[in-house]
Amino acid sequence: MQVNGLNHINIVTGDMAATTAFYEGLFGMVVGPIPVAPPGFDGRWISDAGGNPIIHVQAYNADRHGELKTGLGGALDHIALTCAGFADTQQRCDDLGIAFRVNDRQFGDLRQIFVTDPNGVSLELNYLGD
Repeated sequence: MQVNGLNHINIVTGDMAATTAFYEGLFGMVVGPIPVAPPGFDGRWISDAGGNPIIHVQAYNADRHGELKTGLGGALDHIALTCAGFADTQQRCDDLGIAFRVNDRQFGDLRQIFVTDPNGVSLELNYLGD
C-alpha cells in the first residue's frame, strides 16, 4: 500500500451557509456543489484557487451523525487519503487484524476503504481506478 497525499477533510455542520461563507471569506476558496452525490445528500465541495476540492462540508443529519459535535476536533468527521493498491490494503488490514469497510460506489471509478485509527480517527482511503 502507498499513500500519495491528503485527499480532503470532511466537516459536518449544522449551518451550511455560515461554514461555506467562512472558507470563502477567509481563504478565498470556491464553494460549489458536489458533482455526483446520492439523492437527498446535502453537501458542498470547497476548492482551492486551482479548482482542487480540499474541504467537503456535509450537512448534519441526526440519523447518520448522532449528536452534533462542535469545538476543537468535534466537527472533524474523517481524513481522506489518496492511495494506490486497493487489494494490498485489504490484505494488510486482514494480516494486521484491522477492521475495515469497503465502499464500492455505484458511480464513477472510485473505490474506498474506511478504517479507524487507535484514537478513533476515521480514515477514508480513496483508490481511483484501482
